[in-house]
Amino acid sequence: MSETAAQWAATLRARAEIDLAALEANVRVLRERAPGAALMAVVKSDAYGHGATPCARAAVAAGATWLGTATPQEALALRAEAGLPDDVRIMCWLWTPGGPWREAIEADLDVSVSGMWALEEVVEAARRAGRPARVQLKADTGLGRNGCQPGDDWAELVREALRAEGEGLLRVTGLWSHFACADEPGHPSITAQLTRFREMTAYAEEQGVRPEVRHIANSPALLTLPEAHFDLVRAGIAVYGISPSPELGTPADFGLRPVMTLSASLALVKDVPGGHGVSYGHHYTTPGATTLGLVPLGYADGIPRHASSAGPVLVEGKWRTVAGRIAMDQFVVDLGGDRPAPGAEAVLFGPGDRGEPTAEDWAQAAGTIAYEIVTRIGSRVPRVYRNERQALGRHPAR
Repeated sequence: MSETAAQWAATLRARAEIDLAALEANVRVLRERAPGAALMAVVKSDAYGHGATPCARAAVAAGATWLGTATPQEALALRAEAGLPDDVRIMCWLWTPGGPWREAIEADLDVSVSGMWALEEVVEAARRAGRPARVQLKADTGLGRNGCQPGDDWAELVREALRAEGEGLLRVTGLWSHFACADEPGHPSITAQLTRFREMTAYAEEQGVRPEVRHIANSPALLTLPEAHFDLVRAGIAVYGISPSPELGTPADFGLRPVMTLSASLALVKDVPGGHGVSYGHHYTTPGATTLGLVPLGYADGIPRHASSAGPVLVEGKWRTVAGRIAMDQFVVDLGGDRPAPGAEAVLFGPGDRGEPTAEDWAQAAGTIAYEIVTRIGSRVPRVYRNERQALGRHPAR
């Protein structure tokens, strides 16, 4: 971040500072964890709230050769705007009937197909586009969400995909699935899903499918299940330096560093007497004469209301706790008699280097997971990028 940008950032009501050097370092660590597989950096939901285009560019610069999104619209925007090298693959997997199949084919995206309705739509779009679609067949190995059921449904999908491939309408580029409980060490579903995945991919290959990649490993499987790495690993939350589960370890345990720091400038500091009610419903009243600090962030910015009276904030080196209800645009902390100046920094979460809370601390306060904490930070909060590359070079060779 330049000096001018730093001065601008300091005047903001609030800001989410994104350290792209940390993101690149995380990608390199994750590649080392799966040395025999290519790495997909998942940048869905605006890169988990961090900003899809800058994060995609940083991930590719650090060696990611695939990018993943949920919706085709996310993938199309990346292809159009990110200025990525031509050999970076982009995959999207959350389709509904009538989706932009033709646009995806023309943008050279890999599209996921879980059932016959989707295969029929992508084949028709390929006919209209006059070029083959890149299709990845998704197997439901036990998660019970998207994906084709084993047995007759899988046999039909494989058969018809091969028929369309024979007609030059598509290329089956991948076979894939997703874990349900990889973030729960020892869960019996992990072995069961791996077995089912091997069975379903073996069947497809026996029928003549020649995929470029087979993949099932998400962040927790990448970090803890080398037998699940196959040809490609999909790193989501770990790219952003957050552990996929406290049970598995902290970010530091895996050599990862949180990428986002969320902070705000105190809008007001004032003296109040004991017994003073704070925020809606007076769920907090001051136990004695004290000072209150107003933090200009609220649930409209993605601060979870469920963390009322619990969310931690660092102000001038001390942890404070949200006092009372978090409102739409603001919340209050009890400063215990300290008097920081208006404009002083209040850090909600970050890497923890300065003793500040982490996204995991907020997740615990709100009864949720750290994924949700970073992903829900809204568009009213500017993203301020540090260590952003001015030009994207080609990614390192594997």
